[in-house]
Amino acid sequence: MNDGFATRAIHAGQDPDPTTGSVIVPIHATSTYAQDGVGGLRGGYEYSRTGNPTRTALETCLASLEGGRHARAFASGMSATDAVLRSVLRPGDHLVIPDDAYGGTFRLVDKVLSQWGIEHTPVPVSDVDAVRAAIRPSTKLLWVETPTNPLLNIADIAALAGVAQTAGAKLVVDNTFASPYLQNPLEFGADVVLHSTTKYIGGHSDVVGGALITSDDELAEQFAFIQNGAGAVPGPFDAWLTLRGLKTLAVRMDKHSDNAELITQALLDHPRVGAVLYPGLPDHPGHHVAAKQMRRFGGMISFTVTGGEQAALEVCAKTRLFTLAESLGGVESLIEHPGKMTHASTAGSLLQVPADLVRISVGIEDGADLVADLLQALD
Repeated sequence: MNDGFATRAIHAGQDPDPTTGSVIVPIHATSTYAQDGVGGLRGGYEYSRTGNPTRTALETCLASLEGGRHARAFASGMSATDAVLRSVLRPGDHLVIPDDAYGGTFRLVDKVLSQWGIEHTPVPVSDVDAVRAAIRPSTKLLWVETPTNPLLNIADIAALAGVAQTAGAKLVVDNTFASPYLQNPLEFGADVVLHSTTKYIGGHSDVVGGALITSDDELAEQFAFIQNGAGAVPGPFDAWLTLRGLKTLAVRMDKHSDNAELITQALLDHPRVGAVLYPGLPDHPGHHVAAKQMRRFGGMISFTVTGGEQAALEVCAKTRLFTLAESLGGVESLIEHPGKMTHASTAGSLLQVPADLVRISVGIEDGADLVADLLQALD
């Protein structure tokens, strides 16, 4: 029997402990494991950088929720990003990235990998022809966010999977904004799904982590090698917190989406708001594609404020319930100015974001309270 999403989130990889009957996966706070003779490993565990039972439970659950055969957990979303890039790319290789990618991804590609002979081309990932035109003989990777951070553009995963396959490249989809509950890129032909588990998967702004999920056995081996060799692994308590967050992902994502739909309507009607960027809106240029590959449209909204950068900064400073902070995906609502905060590293590049842009991560508070808070900040 194929269990539903919420059932798998609570049970996959999380059978009661066989020794004590504990219904919650134990926190295996150990660095090493006794062996029954040299090489006689109990359950395959020898050292906790290489493997830890709490981390294994998290990885098993993540693989199940994304419909993949393999998952690897990392100490942060950026360490997961680094692991993919170093697994697939070599000096002289080229990758395509979104022209509105997350600032941390851009910084790693533009400032670090460029020093090792890796080249990149930013393109609008919502334009399949533009992505195809950016392909070179040396292109080994298409890096996609959908929705993108922070402009909420939508990539057609199935179409880009076809482009990647024709080019002999791998397609990686950063699924952080959607979460596994709203979107499963492997179903549409992606080779790898990446998450900053810090965000919706953890869901409570109390743990940092990342993950890679794939059904490609060779890639999975490469990720495991980098995970162990470079050592950017989550500790057992981090893995346990992330697993605890996963258990409520389904109910949280529905509430995030409910509240976001309320807020977008209020923003559309406000004279101080210019554009409202949310893929759930029928006039969003990516709405049709998003509706095809997402179950709902999530809790991330960006909007522009009439009056320019200063007006946008003032809105960010005046909210009461929306906390001025970086990150996203927690139960509490957050507001930020991407140009000065999460995307400051893109200043002066093709990825520079509009100065009048505000990004909000809609939490699971009472929706009417959140609407009232934004309206008073705008007024």
